[in-house]
Amino acid sequence: MLRTFVNGKIHQLKVTGLQPKYSGSCLICPELLAAAGIEPFEKVEIYSLTSTARIATYVFPGAAEGEFTLNGGAALHFRLGDRVAVVAYRQEEAFSGANCVIVDPLDTPVQNGR
Repeated sequence: MLRTFVNGKIHQLKVTGLQPKYSGSCLICPELLAAAGIEPFEKVEIYSLTSTARIATYVFPGAAEGEFTLNGGAALHFRLGDRVAVVAYRQEEAFSGANCVIVDPLDTPVQNGR
């Protein structure tokens, strides 16, 4: 039986941009995506660590280091400065590990665990 497990996570990421008129998704630094094992255009869930907001969207690489921009409807659920977790999942029969990147206040990776 297939179960859904965490595949990659970026924890404590700070929202630095909101573009509600842009059509969908979010922009994340490509190096953070690679460290977390999250692919461009992959579906992710974004959980606020400072409010009750939780959404599903997909990711675009392209933000500069230290930047995280929410676009379209996603931008309406969060505020500048909010801290979030960005999580991607996979399905498999048994958990085989996950990439977890924890960032500092400047959104620089400080810990990468598996």
